[in-house]
Amino acid sequence: MENSPAPSQPAFAETGLASYYGARFHGKLTASGEVFNQEKFTAAHRTLPWGSRLKVINLANGKSVEVRINDRGPFTKGRIIDVSLAAARALGMLRSGVTTVRIESLSDPETSNEFALDDKQNAR
Repeated sequence: MENSPAPSQPAFAETGLASYYGARFHGKLTASGEVFNQEKFTAAHRTLPWGSRLKVINLANGKSVEVRINDRGPFTKGRIIDVSLAAARALGMLRSGVTTVRIESLSDPETSNEFALDDKQNAR
């Protein structure tokens, strides 16, 4: 019997409520200085470094998407992440507006290019 290595744990993981933001902020500057585009797979988190790549999993339906942190927030108590309209659509959360998610780090922002995430990636 072959021993397979244990799956690696993400450096960062958190479970909580996610919401999304879109049209009202489209074209405006994010806290990182990047222009917000509601059709890109980006997100706001209170503390993670700019460029951090996360997997966001909607625990209600199992859908997931990769996002890149380029803004600060959310500023509503009890929420852990705000995702863009495109990410919310891929997560199947447009109707509810808020859903329970698990977020997991995919990259070490210290070693990754801040804006390297391809926003055309497929939602899972």
